[in-house]
This record gives sequence, structure tokens and C-alpha cells, in this order.
Amino acid sequence: MIITKTGLEGLLVIEPKVFEDERGYFFESFNQRDFYEAGIHFNFVQDNQSKSSFGVVRGLHYQLEPYAQSKLVRVLDGKIYDVAVDIRKDSPTYGKWFGIELSAENKIQLLVPKGFAHGFSVLSKTAIILYKCDEYYHPKYERGIIYNDSSLNIDWKIEKPSIILSSKDKVHPDIIHADINFNFIK
Repeated sequence: MIITKTGLEGLLVIEPKVFEDERGYFFESFNQRDFYEAGIHFNFVQDNQSKSSFGVVRGLHYQLEPYAQSKLVRVLDGKIYDVAVDIRKDSPTYGKWFGIELSAENKIQLLVPKGFAHGFSVLSKTAIILYKCDEYYHPKYERGIIYNDSSLNIDWKIEKPSIILSSKDKVHPDIIHADINFNFIK
């Protein structure tokens, strides 16, 4: 596995070693021992899967402490543009974001640690996304930041008229007014 730092502390790109032949392919999408040896110490407790159509933007989502979630995100079918925003108040990269194309074809994963808001846009006709979480879902602690916050200026790789949002994602506050309780710890 190849682990690449993104420039935002703790946010990592994970490329598995893929074995391909005429029959197809095989790869380990997660191996706790390998992650631990690489200094990645998460105890994943829940898997989430979603299917979305072209133009759907989900996010930017997070859960407050003490129920914050780290996520290991990958695409089973289709292609997305995956985005994480640093929302740790004391972080030198607070308010900065990182985006990467994840697809069933490239098999790249994004490891999103606690203290980041997460979202994605669907670039293919449909996409099936699977992500592992190190904390259970707690609806009372769920929060979000509006996807088109002008201070973040995220390029979702979708033309604005094609963007499809949930009613909840349409009303999130901007980062300045968001309920955030994360601190940066190096």
C-alpha cells in the first residue's frame, strides 16, 4: 500500500496494492496491521454505503466531539470527487480543503480523520461509496457546512445547474457560523 500525505495533517491518500490478471483483480482494501505499522491507529466500528446519481453533492458533514468520526472512503462503482475540509480551530490549515477523484477504477481511498468536514460530488452516472467509521452515528451530534461556502471556494467538478442536494444539505451554515468543537493536536 502507498500512503501519501496531503498537506493537511492527518488527511491521507491510500493506494492499495492491486493484483490483476485475466480473471480480474484482488486487493486488500483494509488491513489493520498494515495501517498500525504505518502509524494509522483507528478502530473502525461501522461501515456505511451509499448510492447516488450524477450531480449529487453530499456534505459537508461531520459529527461533534465526543462522537467525531474518522472515515476511510472508497468507491465501489462509479466516480466521485471527494473533499475534506480542515475544521480544527487551531490548525495551521484551518479552512483549507483537499479534493481527489476516487473511483472504482483507480481504487484510491481517502482517510479523513476527526476534525474534518467531508463531502463528495458524483461525476459518473451513478456511484456507490463505502466508508468505514471509527465512531457510531449519533444524530444529535451531526453537523454540516454549506457546500458552496464562498470562503472555502470548493470546485465540486459539477456545473451548478446540475448539482442535486438534500434538503438538509441546502441549509447548513458557512464555516464561520458552523458549530465546531475540534482542536488541533499535533
